[in-house]
Amino acid sequence: MSDPEETDHSFEIQFFESLHRRAPKDPEVIEILGGLYTREGRITDGLKMDRKLVRLLPDNPTAHYNLACSLALKKRSADAVRALEKAIELGYNDTEWMLQDPDLHHLHKYPAFQRLLRTLTGS
Repeated sequence: MSDPEETDHSFEIQFFESLHRRAPKDPEVIEILGGLYTREGRITDGLKMDRKLVRLLPDNPTAHYNLACSLALKKRSADAVRALEKAIELGYNDTEWMLQDPDLHHLHKYPAFQRLLRTLTGS
């Protein structure tokens, strides 16, 4: 059995790109396509989808969290922390996942991220 992280998502990407062309403002399609791009290592394309999703759903904490992940993967730490702050302001509160999420690994030693975590955990 193959490792799910090594799965080729070409078919799914083509399918969702086709849906996206027909329904360019469908948030579900945008979110799925962004995730697929990121899993395939197409971080810039994933970031574009995350930005589009935040524009469509400005009050959605998960959209802002996903944007933070894409920004962190692009090593844009300050922008990633700002997106995380917005996600938290909108209600995102899974601190435990933020510490485990491999997309945010680059931020772990970034002082603003550490301050954000201290604020969230009260320590």
